[in-house]
Amino acid sequence: MVQLSRIVVVAVALGIAGPSVAAEMSDNTVKIGVLDDMSGPYAENSGAGDVLAAKMAIKDFGGNVLGVPIKLVSGDLQNKTDVGMAIAREWFDVGKVDAIFGLGNSSVALAVQGLARDKNRITVATVAATSELTGKSCSPNSAHWVYDTYSLAKGAVKAVVGAGGKNWYFITADYAFGHSLEANATTFVKSLGGTVLGSVRHPTGTADFSSFLLQAQASKAQVIGVANAGADTVNAIKQAAEFGIGLHGQKMVGLLMQDTEIHALGLKSAQGLQFVEAFNWNQNDETRAFSKRFWKEYGQPPTEVQAGMYSAVTHYLKAIKAAGTDEAKAVMAEMKSLPINDFMTKNGHIRDDGRVIRDMYLMETKTPAESKGEWDLVKVVATIPGNEAFRPLSESACPLVKGH
Repeated sequence: MVQLSRIVVVAVALGIAGPSVAAEMSDNTVKIGVLDDMSGPYAENSGAGDVLAAKMAIKDFGGNVLGVPIKLVSGDLQNKTDVGMAIAREWFDVGKVDAIFGLGNSSVALAVQGLARDKNRITVATVAATSELTGKSCSPNSAHWVYDTYSLAKGAVKAVVGAGGKNWYFITADYAFGHSLEANATTFVKSLGGTVLGSVRHPTGTADFSSFLLQAQASKAQVIGVANAGADTVNAIKQAAEFGIGLHGQKMVGLLMQDTEIHALGLKSAQGLQFVEAFNWNQNDETRAFSKRFWKEYGQPPTEVQAGMYSAVTHYLKAIKAAGTDEAKAVMAEMKSLPINDFMTKNGHIRDDGRVIRDMYLMETKTPAESKGEWDLVKVVATIPGNEAFRPLSESACPLVKGH
C-alpha cells in the first residue's frame, strides 16, 4: 500500500452544499480524483495543468451538484501500475471517490479501469492513449475522452505515406501505450502499401536515445516513427537532429505531439512535423477564450489533454444532474445519452464502447516566419470527421458491442 505521504493529494471543496442533501447522492459529496503523471515525462502536458482544468470545471459548474459539494483530490501515479492501483484502491475504498479522471499512463489506465468496473465507479481516460481501453478491455463504467492510438496513428500515417514515406522503423515506449501506438501505426502503414522494417523499444523516461537512433538509422527506413510522448518524444527528436538523421533523408515523425513538445523542440527543429490532435488553443474564438483563462493561472496555454480534462469533468457533472444521482451506472447512461458540446468538441458523443467520437485535426507545425508568438506553433491542415478518425465498431473487440 502506498503511504499517504507519497501521494500528492489536494482536497478542494468548491462550493457549499444546499440546505438538504438529495437521498440519491452517496456520502453527501461528489468526489472526483485526478490521477496523473505529476513528476515524470508527461507531467508538463497533463499533471498540474490537469488538476487546474478540473478545478476550473468544478468552479464553473457552481461548486455543487444536486445540493451536495464537489470535492477534488489528485495523485501522482509515478508511471507505475502498482502505485496507480494503490492510490485508486485507497480513493475508492477509503476516500469514497466517485470517478477518476486523467489516468496519464496506459498500463495504469487499463488496470484502474478494471478496478472501477469491479467497484462500480467511473473512470474517464483523458491522457492515456491505448485503444485497448475501448477494445477488448472496454468497460461499461468508463469513457475514453481525447484521442487514442488508433486515431493518432491513422491521421499521421496517412499524411506521411501520402507524401511518399512508405518504409518505416519505430522507436517505441516499452509499455501498453507505445505497443498499441506502434501496432496501430503498423496496420495503417501496411494497409497503404508501405513496409515496416523493424522497431526498437525503450523504457519510459529515457534520457539517452543514441543506441535506439543508431538502430533506426541503420535500418535505412525513410520514416522513423516515434511512438512515445512528452519528454521522451522531445529527447528522441532533439537527439536525432544532433545525429544529423534528417540530413541523410530519413524523416522523424512524432505520433503523439502537443504544444508542450513543439515548444520544447523549437520551431526551427520542429517545423513541418505533421500529427493529429483533438484541440489546439488557437483554433477559434471559443478555444482562445478558455485558453486565456487557463493561461492566466498556469502560465502557458492548455494542451489538448488539459482542455479535455475540463470538458470531461463538466460532462460528468452534467450527467449527475440529469441522472439525479451519482450512482455510476445511472451517470454513465446519461453521459452516453447527452451530446458533448463545448469549446473543444462540437456534436460529440460517447459510443457504447466508451469511445468519445469527435472531429480530430491533422496539424502541422509552423515555420518560424509564420509564428506570431511564443506559443503560436501549429496550424490545422485538415479536419478528420469523427466517424473516420476512430476505429469503427465493426472492427471492435469490445464485448459490449459484439455483433456490430
